[in-house]
Amino acid sequence: MKQINPFPVVGYYGPVLFCDREKEITKLSGNLQGGINTTLISVRRMGKTALLYRIFDEIEKNEEAICLYIDLYPTQNIKDLTRQLATAVMKKLPVKKSSGRKFLNFIRGFRPVITYDSLTGAPEVRFEYGATADYELTVSALMNYLDEQKVPVYLAFDEFQTIASYHEVNTEALLRTMIQPLKNVHFVFCGSNRHMMTEIFSNSKRPFFASTRIISLSAIPKAKYSDFIAEQFTRNGRTITPEAVDFILEWTRRHTYYTQSVCNALYATGVKYADIAKARAVCAEILEEQEKSFLQYRSLLTSNQWQVLMAIAKEQKVYRPQSGEFIQKYSLSTPATTKRAFDALLEKEMLYEESDKAGTFYSVYDLFLARWLERQ
Repeated sequence: MKQINPFPVVGYYGPVLFCDREKEITKLSGNLQGGINTTLISVRRMGKTALLYRIFDEIEKNEEAICLYIDLYPTQNIKDLTRQLATAVMKKLPVKKSSGRKFLNFIRGFRPVITYDSLTGAPEVRFEYGATADYELTVSALMNYLDEQKVPVYLAFDEFQTIASYHEVNTEALLRTMIQPLKNVHFVFCGSNRHMMTEIFSNSKRPFFASTRIISLSAIPKAKYSDFIAEQFTRNGRTITPEAVDFILEWTRRHTYYTQSVCNALYATGVKYADIAKARAVCAEILEEQEKSFLQYRSLLTSNQWQVLMAIAKEQKVYRPQSGEFIQKYSLSTPATTKRAFDALLEKEMLYEESDKAGTFYSVYDLFLARWLERQ
């Protein structure tokens, strides 16, 4: 039997291949089971999705419950949201079971179009209405159906800030009105756009104001991640030196996706003894493999945008991007031109905004791109 790489880059593969997050698991599980809705915020690829599946896995082992994960990132309107919600419920309640048959009988009244993936057999539910109000009524009915279940329902909306860009201007108010009376359905609202998520849940003029507990997901502590990496190598009859682990965690800044990617690639080499030289070589190979993609970014950006992006990559964290010191250090243009380039990079999601004890800072979103830019 082929040995599984113990460093999955995407997905959830059970608690053995999941690193730490003990505090977050305890807090989020406690909130869900205590009936407290939660907002979970972090940059993309920090491990939000895997964390949710880890929590749902633990909950379903200890109690009878319905746990639903819904990714709103690909949605553009209430029609897409309706499809995602109905599809998630049907996948969780397959028609072969009595609960699934009851759900199928329930949604038949809404005239769904049900299709099945030819390879996986997974269902997809669509509704073809002419009016937006019909989709709104269907979402409300689905929420009420879940609320009437005899077991608790835990529902996670990922990339929740997407609803703010729907062309239907009242989506936030609509969802808040639907969610507020529910007693058996408890929510986690996840998002990667800190500014937008904070605006939705902390602005007193928005419908979801003060309706949840807010948790920020940051990097896994170095000691925890170091132990996890060493343990995975040891468990599979291999060795990785402490120096190699330290280098990987520093180079990837303990950002979950990038740390897992480097460890995955290092493990995939088949090396039995991984030292810092091998770790460095793997990181160089990753950047070399992606160089063509990085060069394409350059052709898509203006000269000013590229210069600002490179400057921020070399700084790693920039607290005052329009300061004279920053502009002079990297020979950038005027503060006004730098600001226009900076705003464009934020809009293109090539930069992200984060906070630490020193204040709000900005960094290049793709860490591999940032490391490549540092070398230019």
